[in-house]
Amino acid sequence: MDSYSLFHVALDGMLFNMFPVHSGGCSINVDTTFFNVLELVPELNVARLDLVELFGRHAPLQVDLGCGDGSFLCELAGQFPEKNFLGIERLTKRVEKVRRKMLKIENVRVLGTDALFAVRYLLPENSVETFYLFFPDPWPKRRHRQRRIFTCEFLDSIAAALDQNGALRIATDQLDYFHQMEQLSRGHSQFEIVPSSWNDCVLPRTKFESRFRQQGVPIYRLTLRKISPVK
Repeated sequence: MDSYSLFHVALDGMLFNMFPVHSGGCSINVDTTFFNVLELVPELNVARLDLVELFGRHAPLQVDLGCGDGSFLCELAGQFPEKNFLGIERLTKRVEKVRRKMLKIENVRVLGTDALFAVRYLLPENSVETFYLFFPDPWPKRRHRQRRIFTCEFLDSIAAALDQNGALRIATDQLDYFHQMEQLSRGHSQFEIVPSSWNDCVLPRTKFESRFRQQGVPIYRLTLRKISPVK
């Protein structure tokens, strides 16, 4: 099966807000509100998002990595209508929930694919004002920890996508994962850990945060700011 056919096997959903995907010299229009890469085809060269075309305007972009059902994403977008918001979610049923929530919200889009893939290959360089990484899968078993999203390579991709002085905001209930993220961040030349300007009254709570607070589970937060590497 050629890459064009494989790509259409990998698509799931409806067509809105198109962006071009190039395969074997032909351009394919793909739905960015419901795009699910079930197979990563090596021959497929996916074009980076045209954000102006996607949102229909120039505006600062904030990205929610692993946006779940979109509750946090859509509430935040309602608070800041002057900004654009992109949710990235791998699970198809969750993407559909986001799509239903965002129908009446003009400044939200959702991309159904792996978060690391999207950051590394789909987001243009220097295009993102803020990333949110809230309660990523901790993969608590030691043999599974290599599956955690937060790695040096992840930080490299985040740094490339962030604009100058852009931020990555992180929250987790797992203390060991928090320490790992903090250690990796301190060792990265393009980030500094900044005193948290977090205001729980400003940012909506995710479903995970609400659940953990009800259970009395501590929540650990980290804010990283992109800086110019020392030359």
